[in-house]
Amino acid sequence: MVDKAAVRPTDVVIEIGPGTGNMTMKLLERCKKVIAYEVDPRMVAELQKRVQGTPYKSKLNIEIGDVLKADKLHYFDLCIANVPYQISSPLMTKLLLHRPIFRCAVLMFQKEFADRLVAKPGDNLYCRLSINTQLLARVDLLLKVGKNNFRPPPKVESSVVRVEPRNPPPAINFKEWDGLTRIAFGRKNKTLLAAFKTTSVKTLLNKNYQIHCSLNNETIPEGFDITELITEVLTTMTRKGDKVDRLEGMSKKRARELDVDDFIELLYTFNKVGIHFA
Repeated sequence: MVDKAAVRPTDVVIEIGPGTGNMTMKLLERCKKVIAYEVDPRMVAELQKRVQGTPYKSKLNIEIGDVLKADKLHYFDLCIANVPYQISSPLMTKLLLHRPIFRCAVLMFQKEFADRLVAKPGDNLYCRLSINTQLLARVDLLLKVGKNNFRPPPKVESSVVRVEPRNPPPAINFKEWDGLTRIAFGRKNKTLLAAFKTTSVKTLLNKNYQIHCSLNNETIPEGFDITELITEVLTTMTRKGDKVDRLEGMSKKRARELDVDDFIELLYTFNKVGIHFA
């Protein structure tokens, strides 16, 4: 994993869950500084003992506690970690929304989670995690790690992925984006029109529409019906000119069939008519 990250002598590296420090020591040999987030005080003591009396002591900063509860991560160039499986999803979100943007992360996940990160439209594992991640980063599967590489062997297979944030990031309000994909993938085998016509979704979008109109001093049309506006967005062409708009017929599409560009267009078109998701 250290080799795959292409660590430079000037790099500040974050390691999450260093344990007894086997990978930490290899990182300290190659980088400027390691910031290790460790929740277990016993592992912290072991790691401190391991660097005591070595030239690496001054290069290691140990943050004791849950990395997910940290208000803001320290500045870093790389993140390298054998990620505890129970924090995989929230950790990915925290890393991808971190600013300033880091160069890359090399992370070991449970195989199924890693497969979701790289899944493409139409794949069985393609989900909201896939598209939210791929909006903000390029993700590559580097290698598979069998159970027998660990002692004691775990019950699941693992995979290592390389995550390279898009820089600059897309000009997207991520809260809006996340709200849209949450609705679309809530029942990913439903058509978009069916997903957006559930009572709870219509209630939410109608409330957001009223707030939008209030904030922009716009009058809500008499007889306004959020269902009609949703249907119009999903079934009609909105792009001017000779090109056929990609949103035509989107009402019959399913979330599992759509890629990042499709959802960007969908979000833009919803927002343009005053429908918001956050």
